[in-house]
Amino acid sequence: MILSFNDLLLKTGFDLSEVRLLRHQTRTPQGRTPYLLWRDDRAAFDDYQSVQTAANRTKLGAPCWATFVVPPSGGTLFAGLYRAERLGPSPKDRVDPLFKRTDAELTADELDAYRLTLSSPLNDYVGKVWIDWGLAARSWIQRSDKQDKAIEAITEFREDAFPGYTHFIANISDIPTLPRSWAEALRAAQGIYLLTSDRTGEWYVGSATSSDGGFLARWLAYAADGHGGNIGLKSSEPSDYQVSILEVVGSATTLKDTLAIEALWKRKLQSREMGSLQRN
Repeated sequence: MILSFNDLLLKTGFDLSEVRLLRHQTRTPQGRTPYLLWRDDRAAFDDYQSVQTAANRTKLGAPCWATFVVPPSGGTLFAGLYRAERLGPSPKDRVDPLFKRTDAELTADELDAYRLTLSSPLNDYVGKVWIDWGLAARSWIQRSDKQDKAIEAITEFREDAFPGYTHFIANISDIPTLPRSWAEALRAAQGIYLLTSDRTGEWYVGSATSSDGGFLARWLAYAADGHGGNIGLKSSEPSDYQVSILEVVGSATTLKDTLAIEALWKRKLQSREMGSLQRN
């Protein structure tokens, strides 16, 4: 019976002393995480973890890395077992796929480059094994022979289905991290949306059209700079607005008609003028 991750390693013939456990949980200011790279672009995820600081060279000095990611809902999900070989210094002009900046811009520390090769014996468990990492969440590199991680579940991870436009509610900061199926649904739709702030007591009614790139592109602009070019939001106190959809309009709806529908919603919600913020 498999009760721990070490049981799984031993069952497939691995020497526990040669395996390091890595838990990737970094979050950029734009909301990107290693989990999102792993979910959407495995090659970019492998590139991300293939460069590590030289200060961690001793901790990472093992031929096998068992890597884990942290989904938005929490938990520790197995992302793959890799054969790891240190190649030497990493070029400082390399662009980190998570932060979208060169390594030289990110750190002055010496960096090591590794060749990572996904090891096949545990491929069937990738994206299915959940472990209890324990209380030492900050200790993201651990030795397998000294840490017998209990397996919480072996079940394929599936993100929630898109709830539909009427029931969709999210914070602007979460828009870049939405599941791909949600993002595609929001990119394909246009209409009227509502931004609200619990902190400032303000709300804003806006519209997204096909020329904007649908709801998704419009909201990504807010997530990028906090205002998406809107004068009212620029002058407002910074806030992580909650966004929801008031009405979806058809693809054949003209810009003039969309703006008319937007104006109607502003009257319903007693906004003072087009594009203004209203305080409760």
